[in-house]
Amino acid sequence: MGALIFVVAFVVVALVLVFAGVKTVPQGTNWTIERFGRYTRTLPPGLHLIVPFIDTVGRKMNMQENVLDIPAQKVITKDNATVQVDAVAFYQVVDAARAAYEVQNLHLAITNLALTNIRSVMGNMALDENLSKRNEINDTLLAVIDQATNPWGVKVLRVELKDIAPPEDLVAAMGRQMKAEREKRATILEAEGVRESSIQRAQGEKQSAILIAEGQREAAFRAAEARERSAEAEAKATAVVAQAIAGNGTQAINYFLGTKYVEALAKMGASNNAKMFFLPVEAAGVMASIAGIGELAKEAQARGIEASRPRGSVPPSG
Repeated sequence: MGALIFVVAFVVVALVLVFAGVKTVPQGTNWTIERFGRYTRTLPPGLHLIVPFIDTVGRKMNMQENVLDIPAQKVITKDNATVQVDAVAFYQVVDAARAAYEVQNLHLAITNLALTNIRSVMGNMALDENLSKRNEINDTLLAVIDQATNPWGVKVLRVELKDIAPPEDLVAAMGRQMKAEREKRATILEAEGVRESSIQRAQGEKQSAILIAEGQREAAFRAAEARERSAEAEAKATAVVAQAIAGNGTQAINYFLGTKYVEALAKMGASNNAKMFFLPVEAAGVMASIAGIGELAKEAQARGIEASRPRGSVPPSG
């Protein structure tokens, strides 16, 4: 009976030692081992053996990426504008021992560190810069917070500003300012359009004036050329008339006067305003001119006969 009790007690003690000495660490966590209250080593995920009742599990650290919500706070910017800002941070424990023993409350420490750095970074910038340079603010916060948490065995992956909320009156003033800026740009664009249109119109009028002047110059040149040719023709006609007068005398003069006289009578008769015409008008002059034309014709015929007769031949008598 005593042997049975001993065996049972031994089995119970062995089971207790097994359960106390065998540890299974789940995936995504690291356990710290303490011996008599002092850190000795870190257990990664898997099955591990420790010394029962001498080694104990100290901290169970989550090694996955954690999301930390940064509460909203009011920040005074460089130009004395008050805005309400909240953010979110993503971090991961890379050293379980330092995260467990270098800082008392890791979440609280990172939260307060983010709050103070948000006030510091955004307080050195004007409101317009805070609203337009979120990426620069995020990068600055990430660099500062990651450097500060490095001794804690923590890697800060991202810091993002979720919302920047100015006061309502400031939002209304910004809306009016934006509207004024847009109206200003519209006015400037309209003025530039009018100026460009005026320039184009002036250039068009300039080109038109140049073309008109060139056309007038060309027309004047052609008119002068036509007058020159007309004068040349008139001069030739005058020379021919003078030659005819010199050769035929009075008969040539009567011929030319008679032709002009007849042409004048024809124009007077064809005029729309001439309803009635009385003859004779210097009929003796007209007859003399016609007689002169006949004499010229006879002389021209006699000259032609003389020119066509062979040399040395005797002209026929009467």
